[in-house]
Amino acid sequence: MEPPTSDLLDLHITQPELSPLEQEVIEEYERLAENMKKLAEILDDLSSRPTTEIMDGLRELERKTSLVFTLLKASVYSIVLQQEYSG
Repeated sequence: MEPPTSDLLDLHITQPELSPLEQEVIEEYERLAENMKKLAEILDDLSSRPTTEIMDGLRELERKTSLVFTLLKASVYSIVLQQEYSG
């Protein structure tokens, strides 16, 4: 069974015989555990939404990404043409 997060936060305090490196590793694990907890909350929120809402959001993102890609290609093409005329 996994110890509660509050126990993880106090782990390096209750074991003073740990080396600085061991304490640093434990602190990294604490940050990782907190980030995993946040990720689980976000995924739980996403999974509770209707599928159509998620798909609509992804379609919107796809449209925006496509527009940015098209503008980038046009900019690169413009730069290439300018270099050909000036070079």
